[in-house]
Amino acid sequence: MQSTDWPDEHSKMLSELHAKGLSYAEIARALNAQFGTAYTRNATLGRGKRIGLAAPAAPKTALSGPRRMSAAAGTGRRSPAAGARQVAPPQSKSASPKAAPRVELRAVGISPRLLSFEQLAPNDCRYPYGGDRDDDPITFCGHPRQAGSCYCTPHHHLTRTPPEETAVRPAGPLILRLVAAA
Repeated sequence: MQSTDWPDEHSKMLSELHAKGLSYAEIARALNAQFGTAYTRNATLGRGKRIGLAAPAAPKTALSGPRRMSAAAGTGRRSPAAGARQVAPPQSKSASPKAAPRVELRAVGISPRLLSFEQLAPNDCRYPYGGDRDDDPITFCGHPRQAGSCYCTPHHHLTRTPPEETAVRPAGPLILRLVAAA
């Protein structure tokens, strides 16, 4: 890991090369050639941010999809158009995104006690409520829980697969193997 204290002449050259519009990879190569250092692109980028240089502008055109392969792609040579960006065709303003179908959420008819984690007793339901926003505290159901579960009976059934889905699924074969004890 390199030191964050760059010599002044390195920082000055970084600023000059950035002002000329060179990429941070090109700047790193130039600094390494000039001063015999081993700066990486990320090191020059980090140093540029620390000394207040603007980050390189994001490309203004988006890629529409995967790039097309040229005939020269298999030969190891790049055709002149191989690096060209493809621009997505403009979408008409009349085409609106299709609304997703409304999902019916499953709920239980239980009024939670809304206890904090510290208030929970060992046998209280730990089904969480809240926490949807950053300032929203997470509370728990707090009703007596079902044996063998960390939830009360309504929340236990809510978190398991609905019975109509388990009835449709056929049971697989059961194979037992006897293993000799050592």
